[in-house]
Amino acid sequence: MPPNRPIVLSFSGHDPSGGAGVQADIETLASHQCHSASVITALTEQDTRNVKKLIPQSPENIISQANTLLDDFQVNAFKIGLIGHHETAIAIYAILKQHPHIPVILDPVLAAGGGTDLANDRLIATITDLLLPCTTVLTPNSVEARKLAGLDELEDCGLAMLEQGCEYVLITGTHEETPYVSNQLFHDGRCWETYTWDRLPASYHGSGCTLATSIAALMAHGLDPFQAVMEAQEYTWNSLNSGFQPGKGQAIPNRFFWMEEDA
Repeated sequence: MPPNRPIVLSFSGHDPSGGAGVQADIETLASHQCHSASVITALTEQDTRNVKKLIPQSPENIISQANTLLDDFQVNAFKIGLIGHHETAIAIYAILKQHPHIPVILDPVLAAGGGTDLANDRLIATITDLLLPCTTVLTPNSVEARKLAGLDELEDCGLAMLEQGCEYVLITGTHEETPYVSNQLFHDGRCWETYTWDRLPASYHGSGCTLATSIAALMAHGLDPFQAVMEAQEYTWNSLNSGFQPGKGQAIPNRFFWMEEDA
């Protein structure tokens, strides 16, 4: 019998380097034996060093593509990555409101790894006002968490984003100046769990995409958010630890590391 392949619909940008965006989503979902359906939110000109240009797609096309897929597929989870424009966020919100039973995993991509801003104040406000109340698991890094919450202390940020409507918030700590990486999971009005991981020496292009998509894949397979968050962190850490550097910038996660381990 073929394996069960739940479907994850990904709203993500196109990264020509293949390290992040929809390509990262597809690789991660395939690694988890999920089927990847996708709607491109924005085209980009970028490499492993930085984003040079962002070209948002029309809200009308985003909505029509998503509706066509949702009419055909039984989607088990939504994953949202790069949004790029406040009108795109409004279009995604329109889709989510029509399908409130489908879990939403949101990776709020506000800046490129190389530093280019990918979200202005209006987009950040739209994400906060419209998308956070629809989100099952939010996965900001510490920089994104501070931007979304408008606060300095990460615990205050996590609690504020719960109050804004997220069911779970996982703040990742790779951007903090700490010897280990501490990721904090917030739920039910408090910091529920802190996870500590060895800090890897490299910098990675597509790590946030990998983590959020892994959570989406595991939830699509039926795992509860706590178990999905735990297993997705382990999967992501192993992908980064096995990463490779095809260009002159950041390394790219090896999302099929387990195939090499079995070889």
